[in-house]
Amino acid sequence: MGRTITDVDNIWFSLLTNNVNPIHFDKGYVEKSYPEEPFRGRLVVNGILTLGIAIGLTTHLSSRGFMLGIENVRFHKPVFAGDTIYAEAEVIEARESKSRPGFGIVRIKTRAYNQNNELVLECERVVMVPKRSYRWG
Repeated sequence: MGRTITDVDNIWFSLLTNNVNPIHFDKGYVEKSYPEEPFRGRLVVNGILTLGIAIGLTTHLSSRGFMLGIENVRFHKPVFAGDTIYAEAEVIEARESKSRPGFGIVRIKTRAYNQNNELVLECERVVMVPKRSYRWG
């Protein structure tokens, strides 16, 4: 499953988060300032939006837990409005929580690709999850 990012998604997110870099929402500015490859006058998707979508596409691995952090974020290629993002994730570490009995700490490596199967982003998120044997309450 993938998610196509539209101009509206990108502009809305950038303005909502007070990111005033015109590369995200001013088409005239981008056409004039960045006509060459890889931009070709296209709006660049806000990186945090790309990160959020990549994580959202892979939350099935951590939906019972809560995120403690995101580490080692790397943006490999720009994402443009109209691109479709696909993501994959793998558990790369799992251990018992030292501070919360009944919980484990899981490290998940997430990679996001565009519609051309080019790696655009990778990160690791750290999630605290209840053990199968844990009962809430």
